[in-house]
Amino acid sequence: MSKSPFTKAQLLPQEETLEITRQKGELFIGIPKETYFQEKRICLTPDAVAAVVANGHRVLMEKGAGIEAGFSDKDYSDAGAQLSSDTAKVFGCPIILKVEPPTIGELKLINPKSILISALQLKTRQKVYFETLAKKKITALAFEFLKDEDHSYPAVKALSEIAGTASVLIAAELMVNAKKGNGLLFGNISGVPPVEVVVLGAGTVGEFAARSAIGLGANVKVFDSSITKLRKLQNNLGRTLYTSTVQPKNLMKALRRCDVAIGAVRGNNRSPIIVSKTMVENMKNGAVIIDVSIDMGGCFETSEVTSHDQPTIIKNGVIHYGVPNIPARYPKTASISISNIFTPYLLNMAEYGGLENAIRFDSGLKNGLYFYRGILTNKAVGDWYDLPHSDLNLLIF
Repeated sequence: MSKSPFTKAQLLPQEETLEITRQKGELFIGIPKETYFQEKRICLTPDAVAAVVANGHRVLMEKGAGIEAGFSDKDYSDAGAQLSSDTAKVFGCPIILKVEPPTIGELKLINPKSILISALQLKTRQKVYFETLAKKKITALAFEFLKDEDHSYPAVKALSEIAGTASVLIAAELMVNAKKGNGLLFGNISGVPPVEVVVLGAGTVGEFAARSAIGLGANVKVFDSSITKLRKLQNNLGRTLYTSTVQPKNLMKALRRCDVAIGAVRGNNRSPIIVSKTMVENMKNGAVIIDVSIDMGGCFETSEVTSHDQPTIIKNGVIHYGVPNIPARYPKTASISISNIFTPYLLNMAEYGGLENAIRFDSGLKNGLYFYRGILTNKAVGDWYDLPHSDLNLLIF
């Protein structure tokens, strides 16, 4: 008797598995003008709009939405977008795409059961924001929660790259132009000791700040409590540089000598204060502090929130820069960066036949969802605002 090529288990009757068919869906996206103070970015560039429209979707934009980011209405209409000066009409689209989260007034303009894609900025929301989403049965995605194939957060990473690079360029400007700037030039000038830069935090912001400072010829010291992060930073930069764990004695010594200190340390709820008032008092007159963590409370005890119009305050002879939204200073670069992230998600969403199916296939997109048909599905939001939340997997399948 010949031996069967199948195991006993394989010969048992199996349940039939049917392939889930993907049906393409047409998207109708509304892009309103940003109204938040000093917010100049936009979610989709004209090129991205052209790609979305070429795939059979519709984009309705509020007139003037891209002007601050360097894109005219004509650029968008040439790309195939429809333009309207009626804000309510734009907010009436089934999918709303924004950079800043909508205000309570704007939420009122959104139709029930719409899809909202924007930043969430958890710490600045109020409970009424989530209550309104629930009442309108809105499905909402936060782009800072979206995950990539490698489990990183692409939107956060992209904006961190901009903030890190910008922090060094801003410091270079302040050393010359601020009231008490000490007139130093970034750049390895023969015979002149290089500018000393201290970077706190070895994440994406810290890495890009160090990269830019080194590129400009500065002497860079990076501090972080994680050895793994410091090692990764050295590998990514492809060179050895001064790295240290956060030890008060070493940090104090470095801060006393430095010309620029960049704070890029995040915490879970608030950034930990790493540099005390006493440490700042011991810094050089005319030194510059750029606190990139200011949107999470800041990692310098003396930091205060400032605006793009009046970006600096001087304390103890040290220039403090505390603008929370650094990427908005470079709206065109930031808009292209955000647009690069959004476009594939939108096209995939359509490919799968709408958001509901897309989140079944794409776990990274699913991670971005914090409201599903008016039900809160994100534990972090629920814990922060003491709101009940449900597991998304139980709602979808």
